[in-house]
Amino acid sequence: MLHKKTINEFDLQDKHILLRADYNVPIAEGKITSNYRITQSIPTIRALQGKGCKIVICAHLGRPKSPNDKHLSLKPIAKELSRLLGEPILFANDCIGQKVKETAEKLHSREILLLENLRFYPEEEANDRKFAEQLVESNLAEVFVQDAFGDVHRVHASIDMVPRIIPAVAGLLLEKEYNTITGIMENPTRPLLAIVGGAKIADKIDIIHKFIEIADVVALGGAMANTFLLAQGVEVGESLVDKDELDIANDVINKAREQAKKRNFIFYIPQDGVVSTKIDSKTTTRIVDWEAHVIADIEAYPGRPKIVTSKVEKDEEILDIGPYSGAFISGIIQLANTVVWNGTMGVSEVKAIHGPIGPFAHGTEAIIDALVGKYGNRPFSLLGGGDTTGYIEQRGLTDMFNHVSTGGGSCLELIAGKDLPGVHVLWDK
Repeated sequence: MLHKKTINEFDLQDKHILLRADYNVPIAEGKITSNYRITQSIPTIRALQGKGCKIVICAHLGRPKSPNDKHLSLKPIAKELSRLLGEPILFANDCIGQKVKETAEKLHSREILLLENLRFYPEEEANDRKFAEQLVESNLAEVFVQDAFGDVHRVHASIDMVPRIIPAVAGLLLEKEYNTITGIMENPTRPLLAIVGGAKIADKIDIIHKFIEIADVVALGGAMANTFLLAQGVEVGESLVDKDELDIANDVINKAREQAKKRNFIFYIPQDGVVSTKIDSKTTTRIVDWEAHVIADIEAYPGRPKIVTSKVEKDEEILDIGPYSGAFISGIIQLANTVVWNGTMGVSEVKAIHGPIGPFAHGTEAIIDALVGKYGNRPFSLLGGGDTTGYIEQRGLTDMFNHVSTGGGSCLELIAGKDLPGVHVLWDK
């Protein structure tokens, strides 16, 4: 559990607060397409208002190359935050400097000032001490509150350096994220199922190893599974594969086999997939059943299935898990009490011509249906990772799960048991 002081364990009454939030939200044509991260910051803001604090919020958006990247301004965030809180929000066109200081000096109890994008200054990502000191001085900050869980795996000025200058404590979102994730990893209600997707093994190798050690079932999906399939001799055509990671995949498979000899443990790699020759909404798709042979047998009976039904052609790509694999994982979910899901099962960002579910998102949707209790059991669900959370937000389903993490990299590193720099630097209890 979190061993750092929180806003409820430090005297903040009537103080000037510099609050670091994670407002790196998706924006299209000046409009916010998902406000999930903004809504998750509100409990901390309300708690600080209840203590009579004068609140200055700092955050970043995207990867601006200069202050001229006005499409990455936080102005739309200020408008949305004002709407959600039902009160006016002051907005500064900068995050440091005399004009910002003059605005901060005029703040009254409970009032909120949102600063412009921190990353308009390269000093932010450089973890520059002088920039951090300017942030503190320009905003009259007496106490720093860290609530940007999605950013605490970084070593940036507003994450690492500011807490070295003034007292620093955790916000309610950071506390909730940290305690929920570490609680599951340290003391899960079993059976524990880990579903791991995404593109590259390298991005998830630490959590795969961790889950092989502590989970009852590990199920793989996404493009990452292609490398495991190739390592086992399955032809994958033009599928996204990192051939440099074949040895890593084999090591993981061997570790999983050894684990299965010691205890009841399942390491599941997809047995069928949805393939196509290109990634777009108008392409044709088909199911390839390279191991289970169930679907091919049923469709071909009383004849024998053609070889093509169990083989990915040279010009095809595996773009989603198949219905057999989706049903298998959904079945395991019916037996699980805790499910940690990181990474979609296919190319979930491609839109469908008809309906809300894209041509390569059926595997992901099958898991969603199972997790929200469509088939009966509804385990405790922890969802983390950029593409998983993004897809859930896009579908408007965040309220259907027990915990949808606001952090991608931070969530992964915490699951793997790594120290988070932005948490480490906060004041100990």
